[in-house]
Amino acid sequence: KWMQASSQLGALRALSGDVGARFDAAQAKLNTLTEDPGNMAKLKIYGLFKQANVGACNIPKPGGFNFVAKAKYDAWKGLGEMTQDEAKEAYIDYVAELAGPEEAAPAADVAEVAGLDVSRGEGVTTIKLNRPDKFNALTWDMYKGIGNALNAAAEDTSCRIVVLTGEGKWYSSGNDLSNFTKNMPEGGPEEMALNAQHTLNDFCDLVYCTDNATFKTPFVSLGQSPEGCSSYLFPRTMGFAKANEMLLTERQISAQEACDNGLVTRIFPVDTFKAEVDKVVQHMASLPPQSMMISKALIRHEHINKLLEVNKRECETLRSRWLSDECMTAIMNFLSRKKK
Repeated sequence: KWMQASSQLGALRALSGDVGARFDAAQAKLNTLTEDPGNMAKLKIYGLFKQANVGACNIPKPGGFNFVAKAKYDAWKGLGEMTQDEAKEAYIDYVAELAGPEEAAPAADVAEVAGLDVSRGEGVTTIKLNRPDKFNALTWDMYKGIGNALNAAAEDTSCRIVVLTGEGKWYSSGNDLSNFTKNMPEGGPEEMALNAQHTLNDFCDLVYCTDNATFKTPFVSLGQSPEGCSSYLFPRTMGFAKANEMLLTERQISAQEACDNGLVTRIFPVDTFKAEVDKVVQHMASLPPQSMMISKALIRHEHINKLLEVNKRECETLRSRWLSDECMTAIMNFLSRKKK
């Protein structure tokens, strides 16, 4: 029925967790403080700054009555063997403490899109697919709307979690194939490949489903090819044998199989699903946001460039497939069967 996820596509701010960039930002923020933090704070900042840039203290201890130099030496020396990255993190946290809580930037307005509901509250942005009579199949406008909503969430400093879900009994049946009877907008394959619903799950940090959910990827029967980086993520997540069965034979799998194969985080009964997922979302939204951002960036770091490479290759392939006679014939046959 539903999929719930704290989403982390490439544009989300979770990927901005590079310690070097945040260290530079902390230095800039320090210069904006309107109140003198005091000498002890200045010494701590000095020690962390030196440790972050140089490493462990490597200068001789000042002698005589040079009290200022000795105080600086002690502040730096006292950090011992703290690594440079650890010193940068400590510097970032201390400057944030001195600066106090930031005023949340106002959330950007997201244009209304038919079939898509976007709401915000208590640190959570919810993107709900709302075409239950069409099994929440996605139109061109909905693809663009999802991207706009994710970008707005990334810029909203009050947003902690993004939840992607669907109205009614279905999460989503994927692409509305009537899209192929209309003019394809600029960047069509790229938008669809980044947002295709079943394969989007692997981009999410957490995926929850009801115990009666099913999963299927009918790419081949529609004359198409894998998208959403599924040609890379499915074998990595499930193993080649299971991924091939799903992507090539289009076998539909159950919620339990999806969970066992690593596509789903946890399964909940239909009756308690929303309440259980709400607990997880509220808990995650209450956690320290910087720690969450850094942790997510570390988890995804090794795969970002690979995903961009795979996505580009899949989009190029999709574009050629969509223009092929084989694909058009398969889609027209599917649409004609639906009308009978």
